[in-house]
Amino acid sequence: MTTVRTVDSVPVSEVASRADVLRRLDLSIRRKIDGLTSGDHATHRIGPGSERANARAYAPGDDARLIDWNLTARSSETYVRQTEAEHELETWIVADRSASLDFGTTTCEKRDVVLGAAAAAGMLQLSGSNRIGVVMTGGTTLEHRPARQGRTAFTAALASIYDTPRQQQPPASGADLSAGLSWVGAAARRHGRVVVISDFLDSGNWASDVRRLAQRHDLLCVHVTDPREFELPSVGILGVVDPETGQQRYVNTSSRKLREQFHTAAAERSRSVQQSIRSAGATYLELSTQRDWLGDMVNFVAGQRSTATRTRTAPSTSGQVSR
Repeated sequence: MTTVRTVDSVPVSEVASRADVLRRLDLSIRRKIDGLTSGDHATHRIGPGSERANARAYAPGDDARLIDWNLTARSSETYVRQTEAEHELETWIVADRSASLDFGTTTCEKRDVVLGAAAAAGMLQLSGSNRIGVVMTGGTTLEHRPARQGRTAFTAALASIYDTPRQQQPPASGADLSAGLSWVGAAARRHGRVVVISDFLDSGNWASDVRRLAQRHDLLCVHVTDPREFELPSVGILGVVDPETGQQRYVNTSSRKLREQFHTAAAERSRSVQQSIRSAGATYLELSTQRDWLGDMVNFVAGQRSTATRTRTAPSTSGQVSR
């Protein structure tokens, strides 16, 4: 007996809409980062390569071709160059698609920022033989796309994020943010880069997973927010719903005391998220639906590159001389 598998067709309008969104997103990101991110990624290892790193005093047995003549001429010792080891970089992007991300009160929803930030983070790593993988949390199952090379594979992963349906309930067991971070920790065995994009409203123990990942990888946590999460409008009786649990409550927003308490609690929660991420050793970046998230991302990258340049050119205090 032959079994026939029925495949539901996708409306042409939805396919065209997705392709148009991804195409415009790609063009916008390329325009923003053009000329900003030339060259490959900076590594944290010293080894054979073409990019200069530090310099150290010459020792018997060193290759004379590596002598830094400019630095030697300015000092009383002979110094040799050290180079950064060149290798492909594996990047994992953890995109949170839980119900709380299906919310926005300005020009876009938080889910749009998640998609855009994931696109920007991946496109910055597409050069050379770098591989990019994507994990999607917050739904009924934990979804992931293997780390692969090339723009085509990454675009397909972005399409998966775009196609993630809106959630009407909390993440299923094993599909929350903590589960996604744990999965990446097990899958990414060699040192690489991990980008986590979420509003961090997940009730799981994601902070411990962030700490563990930061010990092995370059970890960037992108905190997605919306201004209405910090301020209640004065509109009288307002019905509010917790998107993660579905719990509904009616509050009197005409009360100034209530609005102030809400603002204080929301600000404290945001500070707690930031503190948890920074104390874990990860890099923190906030993107808001109220601002130009793409501009914030580009400015962040420019700041990171500037910091790296200053670090390399500053005098070393550990017995080595930076170039």
